[in-house]
Amino acid sequence: QVQLVESGGGLVQAGESLRLSCAASGRAFSALIMGWFRQAPGKEREFVASIRLQGSSTNYADSVKGRFTLYRDNAKNTLYLQMNSLRSEDTAVYYCAADPPDSKTYISLYEYSYWGQGTQVTVSS
Repeated sequence: QVQLVESGGGLVQAGESLRLSCAASGRAFSALIMGWFRQAPGKEREFVASIRLQGSSTNYADSVKGRFTLYRDNAKNTLYLQMNSLRSEDTAVYYCAADPPDSKTYISLYEYSYWGQGTQVTVSS
């Protein structure tokens, strides 16, 4: 089992930055593919970004590419999502997700076995 706890959400103005964190426990963090998803009110949960085991490979949704940076610190068992130039459309609950490596794209939420409880990000315009 893997436990994931997100933190760092909050209320910011458009154009500002936030950094989300996801602390993992229960299984070797370095052996997990990690991702972030988000869900806005009335919408489906959507892919934001994913990162491979050693952090050498990342993948981003087009909507956040160039503004968000995903990275991991395997020594601290923590995943980070640096979000810059935030927009009102980034408002959502952000979820951390994890899964052991396999031949998957890690873009679909159905490809992840473990989920955190989420952290709210609100961007006012």
